[in-house]
Amino acid sequence: MRTVRTVTAVLLAATAALTAAGTAVADTPSGSPKPASPSASEGSRPAPTEAGTSFRTAAAFRPGQQATAAASAGDYLYWVLPIDARQRVTVKAKVTLPEAAARHGASTWRLDVYDGLRRRQACTYGTQTVAAGREAASVDLDCTLRTVRSGAEPWAHDPLPGSYYVRLTVVALPEEDLGLPVRAAVEAEVRESGGAYAVDGALGAPLVPATVTSPLREPEDGWSGGWWSDRWIWTAAGGVLAGLAGVFGYTLTRGSGRPTRVPQGA
Repeated sequence: MRTVRTVTAVLLAATAALTAAGTAVADTPSGSPKPASPSASEGSRPAPTEAGTSFRTAAAFRPGQQATAAASAGDYLYWVLPIDARQRVTVKAKVTLPEAAARHGASTWRLDVYDGLRRRQACTYGTQTVAAGREAASVDLDCTLRTVRSGAEPWAHDPLPGSYYVRLTVVALPEEDLGLPVRAAVEAEVRESGGAYAVDGALGAPLVPATVTSPLREPEDGWSGGWWSDRWIWTAAGGVLAGLAGVFGYTLTRGSGRPTRVPQGA
């Protein structure tokens, strides 16, 4: 039993060390500080105050920023932002409508999100299409995408790291209201999903097209910001438990195989 206690203590100490190291790596994307780069300085740029009118002219912004634009009812408004693997993004949009006296009826607005290959990505939940009555002052829309994967089969439609386009437009309104001035605002919230949604495989390069007019800045911690995943902790814990089970089983087997000692003089 002394051997069992010694092995158990060693395994538990190794697990604690591995967990502490993993936490440190997760908090620090790289082992040494990175030198300043143009992308880091670009991260302080203000959010755009105008939108593009196509995929090619989409205005670039980052998660956490609020991009705004003045437009006319009937315009297609485009923005683009970078989303990395293991991230789940929620895009929100708000349209401030003209005064009710200037409008002739209700309108319907729609928010769509496309990946770097211009494939429309489905919303897992959210209000993607909203109808606004004539008296409504504004319209709020939102769309939460699936967690971005690090790789996928060629035939799959899974979201991959890279550029994500946001398109906002009106899909139904009285013809007399076309061209009325509106104001739009979009923002994106990103949550790290971690090992619960982590998958194996890797993408050779993010899906960032070269046709974006505004230079698209990579995420602050780089694309696929580190090899660490909390799946390592569960793997290490499983190994420790398997080792303990093996030692315990060996001890039981060894104890049951010892010959019975007959007392002398019996």
